[in-house]
Amino acid sequence: MDIAARTAWGEARGEGAQGMQAVLNVVHNRVAQPGWWGRDVISVCRAPSQFSCWRTQDPNRTKLLTVTAENPQFHEALLLAFQMELGQLPDLTDGADHYFDCRTPPPFWARGRFYRKTIGHHAFYRVGLKGDGS
Repeated sequence: MDIAARTAWGEARGEGAQGMQAVLNVVHNRVAQPGWWGRDVISVCRAPSQFSCWRTQDPNRTKLLTVTAENPQFHEALLLAFQMELGQLPDLTDGADHYFDCRTPPPFWARGRFYRKTIGHHAFYRVGLKGDGS
């Protein structure tokens, strides 16, 4: 739960509770379809090149490693992660398993394919394990 909350906070704290929830939805959707990106919450969140906040060179990494529940946004992320763990977190992303920040150029996998919706500054996609949107 802690790793999931840190991932949501590190990726989307500027997007508020809805943005952090959407990141957790992606984590949950990936766990539900194990593959190269991991088989459980920790392996999904810490998979190489998946969530930028965990990259060693990312300025958010130090922040996410040191934030505590005294921070109101992180406290909210912990509550959302707990709901996810209980299977009680509604999916705002319509089954998305990928997303990217709309303020950056779209990655190769997002170009015109499998779009679900935009929440805040993130565009959500369901690429699926086979790349066919399944």
